[in-house]
Amino acid sequence: MTQVDFYILEQPGDEAPPHFACRLAEKAWRQGHKVHIHAASAAQAEQLDALLWRFRDLSFVPHSLGNEPLAATSPIHIGHDEQTVQHHDVLINLDQTVPLFFSRFERVAELVGQDAQQRQLGRTRFTFYRDRGYPLQTHTISAGSTT
Repeated sequence: MTQVDFYILEQPGDEAPPHFACRLAEKAWRQGHKVHIHAASAAQAEQLDALLWRFRDLSFVPHSLGNEPLAATSPIHIGHDEQTVQHHDVLINLDQTVPLFFSRFERVAELVGQDAQQRQLGRTRFTFYRDRGYPLQTHTISAGSTT
């Protein structure tokens, strides 16, 4: 059964979830996992693609976007729809809804930002998983912490 982890981000601002997604993806990759980052839109997917190149000095995080030629072999993949999913190890969800394909993954990371709307939508997603019996864990990530 899919393990679902909620990451409550205490850092304010809309940039907190994408930056944390990059850090989490890098950590999972370094631990030998394949990661799919599910973006809310094509524009957000492209922003994440650019952010993975520059989110940390001297860091290299191999990744691909959409259906690029190397997508099938890339350890980190960014997409915004089900057709771009390349594997079923770790899913990092940046959408505010539960992706229909989440249960194919071993692990799901749900990121919840600081503003009231993000918190409410995070609660809705938490209730969705809980009501279906998925194992849940919650982690509070302080503003200065690393993954």
